[in-house]
Amino acid sequence: MHRILKPIAVVVGSLALAASLTACGGDAAADEKVVTVYSADGLKGEKGDGWYDRVFKDFEKETGIKVKYVEGGSGEMVQRAVREKANTQADVLVTLPPFIQQADSKGLLQSYVPKGAEQVDGGDKSSDGKWISVVNNYFGFIYNKQELKSAPTTWEQLLEGKYKDKLQYSTPGVAGDGTAVVIKAMHDFGGKEPAMEYLKKLQSNNVGPSSSTSKLAPKVDKGEILVANGDVQMNFAQSKSMPNLGIWFPAKAGGRPTSFALPYAAGLLAKGPHTENGKKLLDFMLGEKAQKQVSEIGGGFSARGDVKATDANAIALVKIMDGVELFEPDWKDVDKNLPSYVDAWKSATGS
Repeated sequence: MHRILKPIAVVVGSLALAASLTACGGDAAADEKVVTVYSADGLKGEKGDGWYDRVFKDFEKETGIKVKYVEGGSGEMVQRAVREKANTQADVLVTLPPFIQQADSKGLLQSYVPKGAEQVDGGDKSSDGKWISVVNNYFGFIYNKQELKSAPTTWEQLLEGKYKDKLQYSTPGVAGDGTAVVIKAMHDFGGKEPAMEYLKKLQSNNVGPSSSTSKLAPKVDKGEILVANGDVQMNFAQSKSMPNLGIWFPAKAGGRPTSFALPYAAGLLAKGPHTENGKKLLDFMLGEKAQKQVSEIGGGFSARGDVKATDANAIALVKIMDGVELFEPDWKDVDKNLPSYVDAWKSATGS
């Protein structure tokens, strides 16, 4: 198989700052045993049982470096880093594509090749060391298994009346998974114009915008809505505590279900307050121990080709992806033209 703001701040352990985080590179800041991570949502557990929870706890125990964690949509996190560029507050940025490429194009990232990077597929890392996948993942949709009994199979079915005000997807340009809706629709329908024509029709059933994809799953599980977008890793992990979630992949009528890799990609922020600690964290996240926990704890796919998971979750994830046709977006094109794609979506949907 192809391998696949309302920010919340969580401090792992007790966080005692020796100097303010607004310090930018002074000796006091460099000596602090802390690292700050800005990340897209999905890898932290609802009950402290996610991949980040385990990795950050183990990292703190091994290094004595405490992790300050700030979460939001991928686009949200990049924009926050842009606003702080003159006085960088974070050390590591983790987002879904195309936002990690966007962060690079805005000069937010510096080159660093973590230990184990040679085991990561070339398509899952930048050639200049600016970013690298730490958890592989795939775009998908979710539905309420109790209310619907069986998953929809096509985009066209979502236009039916029973989905009126029972469907929601996160906002393109703000959330990584929301942007993925546009990317997949453009692929499945054969271009921007037919994709926007479809999304215009779908808008009559859409509840409205959401800056966070992870917040849609509880609504689906409770039956408040029947269908939402998401991604395999996040939704699979959520399904452990939300039993009504089912994962599916829309197809164009007459076609096969499709998806594409949507990895959590990490980069080292330029001029971060604790750059050396950021490097240590990237090394740790890409280490064999943490990568073996990606499926077992995080419900995702290891970024390293030499880590072969055989746990129950890994087997279930392979089954979920069975029969799904994978395509590879042109991320350079998406990065370059994302503003025009988002504008086209806004125009089509009146958002």
